[in-house]
Formats: sequence, C-alpha cells, structure tokens
Amino acid sequence: MRELDPRTRFTDRVDDYVRHRPSYPPEVSSFLAEACGLGPRSHVADIGSGTGIWTAQLLESAEIVYAVEPNESMRRAAEKRLGSDDRFHSVAGSAEQTGLPDSSVDLITAAQAFHWFQPAPTRSEFRRILRTGGAVALLWNRRIESGTELRESYEALLRRWGTDYVSVRASWQVEPALVELLGGDAWTRATFPNFQVLDLDGMKGRLLSNSYAPGPGHPDHEPMLEELERLHDRHAVDGRVTMEYRTVVYVGTP
Repeated sequence: MRELDPRTRFTDRVDDYVRHRPSYPPEVSSFLAEACGLGPRSHVADIGSGTGIWTAQLLESAEIVYAVEPNESMRRAAEKRLGSDDRFHSVAGSAEQTGLPDSSVDLITAAQAFHWFQPAPTRSEFRRILRTGGAVALLWNRRIESGTELRESYEALLRRWGTDYVSVRASWQVEPALVELLGGDAWTRATFPNFQVLDLDGMKGRLLSNSYAPGPGHPDHEPMLEELERLHDRHAVDGRVTMEYRTVVYVGTP
C-alpha cells in the first residue's frame, strides 16, 4: 500500500495527470464570481495546485494566482504550462505552510486537493493569508459511480485492481473536515455536470493518472489494462466512451 502523502504519490503520474485529468466546467468560475467576488482584481491562492488544471482556469478571471504545490514534479509541470503568464506565481508550499504573506489573498481555492490537507493547521494558515472578507472554495470532480453498466463496471475495476483505492476513496468523505475548517454547516454547496469523452488511450491515461492504479512493472498493471480495454470496447461509440462527473464546490470562510 502506498503512503497517503500528496508530496510523493503523484510524482510518477504527472504526464498522465496533465494529459488526461478533466478540467472544470466554466459555470464554476461564474458561481465563484457571484459567491466570492472572483474577478479581474482578485488575488487567489490555489492550494495543492498540482499540474495547474484549475490554476489555468483561475487565470482567466483573476489578477494574480499563487499556485501553491508541495510536489516538485507536479509544480514543474504547471510552471512549464503557465510560466509565461506573469500573473502566475509558482510557490513550493503546502496547505499548512503556504509561504505566502499575511493578508495577501482575496480567495483560496483547492481543486481535487482538500482531502489531503490537515484541517486544523490548514484553518490557521488560511485565516492568516486571507484578507478581511476573503473566502475559501473547495472543489472536486466526482466521478458518477452507478446508474449505468459502464459506470459500475469501471468502479468494480478500480476496486479489483487499485492498490489502495478503498483507502483513498474513504479520504474523499470530506464533510467532517469541512466542519473543522469552516465551522458547523456554514458553507454553500453547489454542483455542476461535467464529463470527458475518451478514446481507448485517453481512458487508459485517465486510469493511470490515479495514484492507486498499479503502474508499469507492477504485476497487476497489464491485467488491469486488459480488463479496461474490454470495458472500453463493450461501451465505445465511434471509438469513444463518456466519463461522467459531478463537480462539487463548497464555499465558506475559515
């Protein structure tokens, strides 16, 4: 079983993460504009920014985005992608120790990352770096796991072959940690539909971007991909399948 440590878990997944992880619906930015005032004067800290998938979308709205990421390989990928934009600032830091100045940002976001944070020290750090009236937005693309044979078969594949899928999945139950970060039920929750259309290579890359998917050299790697190929072939239309998500966003103040 791999360590549940975001500083190292994704180091060998960066290429697949960049190419095959889903982005976020544009409606999320519109929602944050209304709920948090995200706009052209906003200074935003994107915590656990990874390879910059959500960071790139923030740069479409904000004045300055600090991309705070503890994993060097993922941080370098974001720098390669976004470094030519002078509004982008890459920071080697974590949720618990961002390295940002006091009262330096209007909005803190974490996309696909908050479940890796330690809530108590994160709350202290977020309160330190937020300006008065600032907010926190936490978002995830949640794959829809049931309701069709494709969804249920893919979920069964992860449970069968994932090295520690069940443990990682348990970490996605974030509402107790939200209470610790934001207090009580003092947050707003919104959901948006999202999807990816994937050919076989895309579906393989999406699977291998997960830290719990056995990689090359692992005895389960090839059997897992063979099962995935059969699954893809059963459900593909014109060589593609649709992976469906609900993008869930929580907004509050720490």
